[in-house]
Amino acid sequence: MLEVTKCAPQLAIMQLGDAYNNFFKGLAKYPTARKKGHDDRFSLSNDQFAIKGKSIRIPSLGWVRIKELLRFDGKIMLATISKRGGKWFVSMAVEMQEVALPAKKTGKSVGIDLGITDLLVLSDGTKIKAPKPLGRYLRKLRTLNKNLNRTKKGSKNREKAKTKLSRLHYKIRCIRQDSLHQITTKLVKEFDVIAIEDLNVKGMVKNRRLSRAISDLGFFEFERQLIYKTDEQGKTVKSVGRLYPSSKTCSNYNHILGKDELTLKMRDWICPVCQVSHNRDLNASINILNNATVILTAA
Repeated sequence: MLEVTKCAPQLAIMQLGDAYNNFFKGLAKYPTARKKGHDDRFSLSNDQFAIKGKSIRIPSLGWVRIKELLRFDGKIMLATISKRGGKWFVSMAVEMQEVALPAKKTGKSVGIDLGITDLLVLSDGTKIKAPKPLGRYLRKLRTLNKNLNRTKKGSKNREKAKTKLSRLHYKIRCIRQDSLHQITTKLVKEFDVIAIEDLNVKGMVKNRRLSRAISDLGFFEFERQLIYKTDEQGKTVKSVGRLYPSSKTCSNYNHILGKDELTLKMRDWICPVCQVSHNRDLNASINILNNATVILTAA
């Protein structure tokens, strides 16, 4: 405790109190201790640090250079200093008086079917691929993990191996985040109403054959970004219930196929009633657009 600034544990204790309050209110799970070396971070209130140009003054450390200027004007409320991939970051909460104006309305609506082969299939026929960075760097990840396991605990070589592995994980995360930000920003600009599925991601990742691929796509992060961006721009995200059979329902006649009539391997099928041929994912996205009713918000 004597080696670090007294400011570091002050906000941590307050945040722990908030975590317990949320637990007793039923809003969150029971708080668990953070493991040292994993997601290291600490917070400072606005009276404990100072910003001047491209520098920040941290208690017991002094002035430290930062890469860019603060991009927002307003009252600085909080700073959180964290370490990811062997690099240090500072994120600041700023109270702003002026809010960005919403984007212009386009009058367009779209349904989105999330998948593994194609990340998104839109109801207008557009298909968007995912970068799948985990699959791309999986061999290198395995090599670095083996190198880490062969080192002695507490040694310098172990710290070096841990840093290399952490940097690769951070690189994979950045590629995925950047791709999802570009996709969601484009969707919010082009459409006023966006309809999606209410996917049970936790249940999906329990399938050992698909869990790695699903985790690599970032379904939950896609939905999170889409919701907060539509809220900022005054647009709408709707969802359809989890039990709705979007893939098995004919978008032309509303006929629903039986349990064994449409397997996962079948990408195209013909409605036995109206004889219309359907692409599985495109048909699902049209049904999602036509049947989504629940409005999703970040609040």
